[in-house]
Amino acid sequence: MKKILIVEGNLREENESFSKVGIQTHTESLKDSLNYFTKELNFDVINPSSDQNLQSVNKNLESYDGLIWGGSSLNIYNDTPEIRRQIEFMKECQKKVKNILAICWGMQVAVTAAGGEVKKADSSHIGIANAITINENGLNHPLYKNKDQKFNSPAFNFDEVKTLPQDAICLASNKINKVQSLYFQINDTKIWGLQYHPEITYEKMISLIEFRKDRLIANRKAFKDEKEIHNHISFIKKEIAISDKKKRMTELNNWLNNLYS
Repeated sequence: MKKILIVEGNLREENESFSKVGIQTHTESLKDSLNYFTKELNFDVINPSSDQNLQSVNKNLESYDGLIWGGSSLNIYNDTPEIRRQIEFMKECQKKVKNILAICWGMQVAVTAAGGEVKKADSSHIGIANAITINENGLNHPLYKNKDQKFNSPAFNFDEVKTLPQDAICLASNKINKVQSLYFQINDTKIWGLQYHPEITYEKMISLIEFRKDRLIANRKAFKDEKEIHNHISFIKKEIAISDKKKRMTELNNWLNNLYS
């Protein structure tokens, strides 16, 4: 059995709002997706923004075979106590956990903790990222073993990595985000980062869009009205019809295989 620490990036209030309308938290999505490949995993979960046992978890980080840091609706450049707690916890993880998979918000926290920079992107992904293309470095990295060089993926982000940490390598890009995935190492710790969400289904992305539709129109200005949202959801549904679950989650499987190698 491998011991995995899942780090929940969302604030407790956001997760409670998900649960009220029947949407899985990111932690629940991660568990389901990882269990698709193997049941030989023991999970612990920590929310560094609010959990009071952070200090005791810090002392035991070296006991984990791997750590996965999931998504969040937070913006890393907003200097709040909750975000600072996450960044400081990531710094500890980068010292003590040998294998880190950082997804979306998780990648942004990993980059920030390691000295890189994340800013608001010029555009956004809402439910789907199109035409992510693996570069030469990515083709030679175990993250993308058995992955098509160009692919679509569930995604939901308004921010992006602007400056890589020292010695970090970009592995894939698309027209919206120059850094769709990356790799870097801090001493013995290997960090694999993804801006998109292979662990989340398109169906959940549609639920998130519907749940956040007022914010997406009024606050984010991502859509003019509900008709535009409906058309966008119809586009995502077409992707569902041709998407292969196992291929969508190839990166998760490759990360797990890396733990056993």
